[in-house]
Amino acid sequence: MYDRRLSANWAARLRSPALFVAVALLAAGCRVASHAQNMQGVSFYQQGRYQEAVQNFERAIANSPKNADGYYNLAATYHKLGLVSHNENELKQAENLYNQCLDRDENNRDCYRGLAVLLAEEGRSDEAFHLLEGWGAKYPSSSAPKVELARLSEEFGRYDVAKSHLEDALQSDPHDARALAALARLKERSGNQGQALAVYQRSLWNNPNQPEVAARISSLQNTLHPPSFTSNPDAPTAGATRTVNTNPAPGRY
Repeated sequence: MYDRRLSANWAARLRSPALFVAVALLAAGCRVASHAQNMQGVSFYQQGRYQEAVQNFERAIANSPKNADGYYNLAATYHKLGLVSHNENELKQAENLYNQCLDRDENNRDCYRGLAVLLAEEGRSDEAFHLLEGWGAKYPSSSAPKVELARLSEEFGRYDVAKSHLEDALQSDPHDARALAALARLKERSGNQGQALAVYQRSLWNNPNQPEVAARISSLQNTLHPPSFTSNPDAPTAGATRTVNTNPAPGRY
């Protein structure tokens, strides 16, 4: 005898993969839409059209609520608006959004940096340093928290502390281009131009996409090894070398 229940169960099993694929495609479509809205929002932000940026970032979050990028972008925009208009409510909203970003990605470098800066700007520097130290405690083998601690320390004029954090960062990752560039900047500031040049060059070697570092290298090379001139402009200078800058411009804010 034909069992209609078995037929119904089998039909349900046949529909399940299709339903899964439909849900997966819908989720993928939402992620694509969210990415496009984030990109459009960044473009508006760069043009100073902050309210339009806010609208796009809100749509990006609605389409992909688990994606930290939208929260960071929206937080950064409210941060900017709050500073421009001296609006405490917008700054509070930025702080909440930075924290929501970290709830979704607890190792998000940009969110940690943005929130630490906001706290420092509000006179809550102890909280800012505690935030970055807590991040470092969660990821002790990562160089990123150490670099951001160095960055904040340098901004507060704590140059020796900044140098120590950068040396720790390079112990974790000797190829961290940000750490190398920051250490080179400290060396240049202290008057050690030759050492600074060497460390800048290491940084650029590890990440060629650093036009500011390339500019510092060119400037220091001209300072330390100024070109010599001959009476014949077409005659090559003995031992002269040519430096070629191959660095593209960065593509994000």
